[in-house]
Amino acid sequence: MIGPATGGRVRRADLGRSPVMWLAFGFGTGLASKAPGTVGTLPGILLGWLVVTAAAPLGDPVALGLLLVVTAVLFLLGVYLCGEASRRLGVHDHGGIVFDEIVGVLPVFVVLPETWWELLLIFVWFRVFDVIKPWPISWFDRRVAGGFGIMADDLLAGGYAALATWASISLLG
Repeated sequence: MIGPATGGRVRRADLGRSPVMWLAFGFGTGLASKAPGTVGTLPGILLGWLVVTAAAPLGDPVALGLLLVVTAVLFLLGVYLCGEASRRLGVHDHGGIVFDEIVGVLPVFVVLPETWWELLLIFVWFRVFDVIKPWPISWFDRRVAGGFGIMADDLLAGGYAALATWASISLLG
């Protein structure tokens, strides 16, 4: 049983009983014993790469448009999933809830990565901004409650990471 009585502890078996929890915990990646947010970012990296790679033959504008649509739809889904998972756990933004990382890293793919090191830059910059939370990310993290707050700070981290990734590629490329 998941809930406040368990102190927010979640087991793999708990996720198997609930599609909401399974998705909110990033298909189980949020159960990582060390750095669940980092591990939970990996499905987002894979998803972003798949979206831009699949749409690449159709041209950059189509790839970017598809990326924005996927991000918007998953953001809205994430507001519900993260809010509901937090409610069930009785813990706001439980560390294992990583759907926000999966969606938050997607905006960084506007740089349309072409190499493995550009994917690595996306991952590193997103994690840096998600962890250090510069303003206004920190404001959203502290002041905006519920699923929207959980999702918004990661989306903002993705925006910062997109700028840092673009600058890094421009300087290094």
